[in-house]
Amino acid sequence: MHCCNALLVLIIFLTACTGSQLNNPYSDTEGSQSVLYQSFDERPKHMDPAVSYSSNEYAFIAQIYEPPFQYHYLKRPYQLVPLAASKMPEIRYLNAQGETLPKTAPDSEIAFTDYIIDIKKGSYYQPHPALAQDARQHYSYHSLTTAEIAQANKLSDFKNTGTRELIADDYVYQIKRLAHPKVQSPIAEIMKGYIVGFDEFAKQVSDKPKNAIKDMAMSGVAVLNAYQYRVRIKGKYPQFIFWLAMPFFSPMPWEADVFYNQPGMAEKNISLDWFPIGTGAYLLAENNPNRRMILLKNPNYHLETYPSEGEPGDQQKGLLIDAGKSLPFIDKVVFMLEKETIPYWTKFLQGYFDASGIASDSFDQAIQFTGSGGVALTSSMLDKGIQLQTTVETSISYLGFNMLDATVGGNSEQARKLRQAITIAVDYDEYISIFMNGRGLPAQGFLPPGIVGYDDSPQSHNPYLYDWVDNKLQHKPIEAAKQLMTEAGYANGIDPKTKQSMILYFDTGLASVDDRPRSTWYRKQLEKLGIKLVIRATDYNRFQEKIRTGNAQIFTWGWNADYPDPENFFFLLYGGNGKVKFGGENAVNYQNPVFDKLFETMRNMDNGAQRYQIIQQMQEILRHDAPLGFGFYPKKFSLFHSWYKNLKANSMANNELKYLRIDSASRAAKRQAWNQPIFWPLLLGGVLFIVLLIPAIYAYRRYTKEPLQ
Repeated sequence: MHCCNALLVLIIFLTACTGSQLNNPYSDTEGSQSVLYQSFDERPKHMDPAVSYSSNEYAFIAQIYEPPFQYHYLKRPYQLVPLAASKMPEIRYLNAQGETLPKTAPDSEIAFTDYIIDIKKGSYYQPHPALAQDARQHYSYHSLTTAEIAQANKLSDFKNTGTRELIADDYVYQIKRLAHPKVQSPIAEIMKGYIVGFDEFAKQVSDKPKNAIKDMAMSGVAVLNAYQYRVRIKGKYPQFIFWLAMPFFSPMPWEADVFYNQPGMAEKNISLDWFPIGTGAYLLAENNPNRRMILLKNPNYHLETYPSEGEPGDQQKGLLIDAGKSLPFIDKVVFMLEKETIPYWTKFLQGYFDASGIASDSFDQAIQFTGSGGVALTSSMLDKGIQLQTTVETSISYLGFNMLDATVGGNSEQARKLRQAITIAVDYDEYISIFMNGRGLPAQGFLPPGIVGYDDSPQSHNPYLYDWVDNKLQHKPIEAAKQLMTEAGYANGIDPKTKQSMILYFDTGLASVDDRPRSTWYRKQLEKLGIKLVIRATDYNRFQEKIRTGNAQIFTWGWNADYPDPENFFFLLYGGNGKVKFGGENAVNYQNPVFDKLFETMRNMDNGAQRYQIIQQMQEILRHDAPLGFGFYPKKFSLFHSWYKNLKANSMANNELKYLRIDSASRAAKRQAWNQPIFWPLLLGGVLFIVLLIPAIYAYRRYTKEPLQ
């Protein structure tokens, strides 16, 4: 009888549990809310927009801060539109005397360019302690005592918050912050070459606190009225407007610096790098990098609506269903710390993450190749309603040659043919297939798709690396590389100086066990030419030091576009930006006077036929000189569930969260269906246990001579 009662209790308990999701990693109260679930695997180091320059940081701060302009979410090619600005800027050209020039003035006469920027009225900052005021309109937390600071451990310990309207002075103040040496903005050196008075201001404030610049003037920036300011740059530089769409040029209230720079705050991580303050669609409500980070909808967010037009096909894809509706749609974004790909992938399949990339170990489970060489989702993915989105990123991964090196560098025919031979031997078609599951496009030039000047016509291929055969590209055979080696004086890979196999060095910052197959692959590629490649793997910091000092010989490097213009790529090969000589971003230290002259002409030109032709000339010079092997443009494969709406890949925009929408009811239903507890094994085990227990009970009672009841 007791056994039957226990079995009955077990059955009742298990039956009661069948309606719950026991594996749900989130609060039950979030189930039907408008919440987006994402992940992060590394703590964002900087939340200060003057300092941040990393994609994992932009994932957060681009939702919080608002520069004057942004990229249209749907239109392609990428197009700038107003964000905090009320309209696109008025651009004026001036001569050396400060006199206004007509729009058609030749570049040689333009000494300065003014950008007049009008910002929207009625935009307010998120609630923040730095803006809290008492009844007498004195700031509540600007003069904290040592004891008061000692009692605070996080921003929320300051109970009072306040807000105020965004004004033009906040944008001017931020530009001054970019110049302050103590802020250490990564674009300060670049802006010294463009913004008038930037360098002089930096020297003037070098010994002053970061919060002492409010009333100090920089000659190149000025507040014209409460909602209008001017930025004056040197000469003509059309790409400057792209910088005005980056977080660097977001507004910063002076009150934030006063609040955060009080002694003792930084030691408690109460700083802009931990707790940003902006006017964007979201605010950072929780910063716990060891577990999770949470963005909440900014209650003070100004009116912004979903785009009403896009590019052809967007209507059919359902990307205009929300046209004209107020943003943002999602109230809360939860970023969970996930360092391992397998647990993340499992949670995605269970519906606990809304989107996912595809790691190599789960690629075959998600993707299958079609007969035509295309890609499609597997049946298991389709059964769940999962959708695939692919896009070629506006970035490049390349094989670099240090042009200062005595063997692979320089402009001699011998060195050039050696480099060309190596680029043929290093078969990136194979690399993409082996290491990237086909997620890459072999590069024919230095500009990726989506960048002005990119040409994907058959005539635009790299003739030093590919042949056009039967209406398709064909990688040159290894015999072509061996012939170049012979012409360079290295027949069969023999160095004439040593009469031994040529030895070259491959420097890499990828030193983990998982990275060794790639290094081995590079070594095997050069073995085809008879070259012995010595792998010099170090930690990433040491590798960067080698690049800075010119002590690397051959290496891999990459670049992600800051803005969709060829200047943002070609400047990486401009002689004046040489890494060793000038501390610039030209990591291969390439210098060609013809290329440099074309670059100087091209970078300040407006887009048109003449600029396009110059771009193609520059591409051909790089193909001929081969200061680098172009490598490949990465392809991004993204998976997202059917309840995830309005998702469109945008390599330029980082503030995409406000456009996204979640069908919470659909998600809750599918989570319930996919995560039903399976109790029958437990029930069966319980029954078997009891069945096996009954004889033991009877035997024990007989042993104790206790009669059965």
